[in-house]
Amino acid sequence: MIAEDLEHRLRYLNARNTLHALLELGAIPIINENDTVSVEELHTTFGDNDRLAAIVANLIQAPLLVLLSDVAGLCDGDPRLEGTKIIPTVERLDRSIYDLVQDKTGGRGKGGMASKLEAARLCTSAGENLIIASGRDSDVLPKILAGEPVGTLFLAQGQSLAARKRWIGLSVKPRGRLMLDAGARDAIQSKGRSLLAIGIVEIEGLFGRGDIVALRGPDGIEIARGLTNYGFEDLRRIKGLRTGQIAEVLGECPYEEVIHRDNMAVTALAGD
Repeated sequence: MIAEDLEHRLRYLNARNTLHALLELGAIPIINENDTVSVEELHTTFGDNDRLAAIVANLIQAPLLVLLSDVAGLCDGDPRLEGTKIIPTVERLDRSIYDLVQDKTGGRGKGGMASKLEAARLCTSAGENLIIASGRDSDVLPKILAGEPVGTLFLAQGQSLAARKRWIGLSVKPRGRLMLDAGARDAIQSKGRSLLAIGIVEIEGLFGRGDIVALRGPDGIEIARGLTNYGFEDLRRIKGLRTGQIAEVLGECPYEEVIHRDNMAVTALAGD
């Protein structure tokens, strides 16, 4: 599998249907990135196996993803030091959790606890759960299935996302980024609003109408992704304007919203 397989909606649906068919037949799919055709410069890589696992879990809407690691879970400090403890449950992925990450540097692997936390964000924001546990315990999966407290459990945030919003927010790499002011960020995160041109402060990337773009708040943190109604050239001209001013600049106002709420997936909850 390569990331491009999930970039296009039809191929995404075909991959999902294939996995569901295999599971119904009692087969266990083994999925790996096709490194021979995945070239980072072509933006076709997933980045690491943790992210790939999270994307596949979201693809089939699995209620739980288990990531096996060389550590027994998320620690409250440096796992190499005596007295460090495993955190049994993470109810919310906030800055205090990210600050605990102490990834090793060097080596050939792309993973580490930072990538596992990103996988946890992808899963929990879609309404699913994730467990990080030790892969050195031969009985770890039976223990988890039996409901025993193993590793670190990251709890789902909110209700399960619909399949289309999973594709928008969790599977496709954004073609660009929109920087928002505080008002637009709060309207999207807390009030369930669409994105209007007046809330856009800056634009990055080359993208066209219908492409997926990432939305970032004043602090640079991504809060959502969505299908844009305007390409980057038009958005550069209308950013910061009221809806009533768009026709004056473009000669028409085909859409009142830059991104309609129905075409948007929130990827970070208010307060993250």
